[in-house]
Amino acid sequence: MPHITAPDGTRLFYRDEGAGVPLLCLSGLTRTTRDFDYAMPHLTGCRVIRMDYRGRGQSDWADYASYTLQQEGTDALQLLDHLGIEKAAILGTSRGGLIAMGLAAVVKERLLGVCLNDIGPELDPKGIDVIKGYLGHNPSFKTHAEMAAEMPKLMRGFPNVPASRWMEEVTKHYTETERGLQITYDPKLRDAVLETGATPAPDLWPFFDAFEGLPLAVIRGANSDLLSAETVAEMQRRRPDMIAAEVPDRAHIPYLDEPESVAALRAFLAAIGA
Repeated sequence: MPHITAPDGTRLFYRDEGAGVPLLCLSGLTRTTRDFDYAMPHLTGCRVIRMDYRGRGQSDWADYASYTLQQEGTDALQLLDHLGIEKAAILGTSRGGLIAMGLAAVVKERLLGVCLNDIGPELDPKGIDVIKGYLGHNPSFKTHAEMAAEMPKLMRGFPNVPASRWMEEVTKHYTETERGLQITYDPKLRDAVLETGATPAPDLWPFFDAFEGLPLAVIRGANSDLLSAETVAEMQRRRPDMIAAEVPDRAHIPYLDEPESVAALRAFLAAIGA
């Protein structure tokens, strides 16, 4: 399995597939490279690079103090350097989009464009509270099948999702063990996030404005509790050329294979020359 080693010795897992315009896919807070499985068939014309952040998936666990947006952005740049990629576009889901904003602010010359999946420069406190509620905890379910059967009740913002998709989701993001389902990331990620939340959040609009001149897209779940329609409207006001899509029957986060998502991705890929 391909890995790179960060300067602090942490081994980071990545996938490098396809050919064309480099597209770095950065996943959500607790998620892995599997976040983009559904999008992969639609990312034609791209060299798709995916990575597991430190402490997640097949990457090493590290000192939880290093589970920061800044460190994860640095790790992403090291991966691009390792692969000999000078410039790349970013498809950033949730936390991945926040990392993209940080990179635009400090190394904009490395970016070809950014597509944000259900994330923006303002985060709805309701969504943050939901994340804090489950972060770092193993689910109470014993098997994938048991959890998949309950997902329609647990995820009411995702109506009309077939049972097969729920089974895919729980299989991707939880490991079935004799002790029940286990999360696929370091539980101390919770400590890192809660300690970060103890300080005032920065104004992220200047980071969003750093995308000026870059192809830009945003995909929002119509039922999202993290990215509001009002925030997207302000993003659109600041960037009238931004590709924007709203996906019905999806909350945080769209799967990226919905027709609305696919249309936005294709428009974005065309904008970056894929």
